[in-house]
Amino acid sequence: MKKLLLSFVLALAGIFTFAQNTWSVDPMHSSVNFSIKHMGISFVQGRFDKFDGTVTAPGANLDDAKFNFNVYTESVNTSVDPRDKHLRSADFFDIEKFPAMKFEGATISQGKGNAYTLKGNLTIKDVTKEILIPVTFGGVTKNQQGKQVAGFQTKFTINRLDYNIKYDPTGAGVAKDVEVVLFFELVK
Repeated sequence: MKKLLLSFVLALAGIFTFAQNTWSVDPMHSSVNFSIKHMGISFVQGRFDKFDGTVTAPGANLDDAKFNFNVYTESVNTSVDPRDKHLRSADFFDIEKFPAMKFEGATISQGKGNAYTLKGNLTIKDVTKEILIPVTFGGVTKNQQGKQVAGFQTKFTINRLDYNIKYDPTGAGVAKDVEVVLFFELVK
């Protein structure tokens, strides 16, 4: 009887260990990019060089998964030092007060094929807003080290004024809408 009980406890522990799946962003194969219209005639492109995140799922699929991503504002990079310094100032990201932008995903629902919609809270500076993000799932494979990896990408637009990035509130010089493009490879 003791052997049977011990076997049952070990099997149950194995199920709970196996059931919890955590995937982490691989920064070597991921990017956080943006573009914004300048003077109404051209675009400025940039990226953030430091970011991290996890997806934690209680089972083998993404049902009830929790998404947590951080983008570190001091790492903004448009390849123009004076502009990057200005973006780090209180006019834009105010990196001293707000060192990170955060996204916490609450639900994900599947559309057609590899299309999903991720619903969660985006925090930039002192503002948190619920947003819907379209996500394309690229699939799952194994990397060179034999670890499972999954690929995701998304493109969406936010209004920077909604997040207290109030520089040029008319949008004449720096547009209000920012296009965000993310490519994430996650490692299990």
